[in-house]
Amino acid sequence: MTSGANRISEVGAAQLADLNSGHAEARTLTEALAIDHLVLLAAVIPNAPAQLVSAVAEAQSLGILKRMAAIGSALKHHLSSGDLAALAIHPSDTVRGWWCFATASSATDGNAALLAACRPLADDNCFTVREWVWMAARPKLVTDLEESIALLTPWTSEPSANLRRFASESLRPRGVWASHIAALKTNPALGEPLLEPLRSDPSRYVQDSVANWINDASKTSPEWAKELCSRWSTESTTPETARITSRALRSLK
Repeated sequence: MTSGANRISEVGAAQLADLNSGHAEARTLTEALAIDHLVLLAAVIPNAPAQLVSAVAEAQSLGILKRMAAIGSALKHHLSSGDLAALAIHPSDTVRGWWCFATASSATDGNAALLAACRPLADDNCFTVREWVWMAARPKLVTDLEESIALLTPWTSEPSANLRRFASESLRPRGVWASHIAALKTNPALGEPLLEPLRSDPSRYVQDSVANWINDASKTSPEWAKELCSRWSTESTTPETARITSRALRSLK
């Protein structure tokens, strides 16, 4: 990954100013990573408590996922529920991401309530928010994997490709920038209720997630991945299934 200085140099000055002021959404991952969260906080919450400012300043030096988690936790601790709720609909995708981590950090009503709260952001128009929300929810979802799979399975039949993709992406065995899920690495069949309904999904966005899920698992459970893809190829002869299975087994070729 490129350094912070290099990322900033790759983003135009005007665009970076808009991002840091909270007036624009990131168009690329490079833009998202170039944002100065302390500057953004000052623009979004100009009268932020000193303790919150200090927490965000400390978080600025962390890796991006730890930074978002630390900022989310600090926001939950220092803002009123009303001020926090306003962040969920803020024009800045990073601010909406803060809300995701703030909400997940203090979720005490169970995973069903957490998923209900996160659902609008899982279907957000901006790709970064859709990434932040599954990354934020994942640690809580993993605490009761069986329940989370049962709760997410109905999402696989949602009209929105974003929600169907969340069902698969949030519990990938390895995930992106996320802790691995040991149970799914050693016994990926546990995740089949999420994968089976998506094996011929019309959206490439969803197809890629399903393929990546299986590819993750193939690194520790190659026979399971091969058997699953072989069965899918026999039972579902669609171009969508063919694309998924080809990409799913790429690490075994």
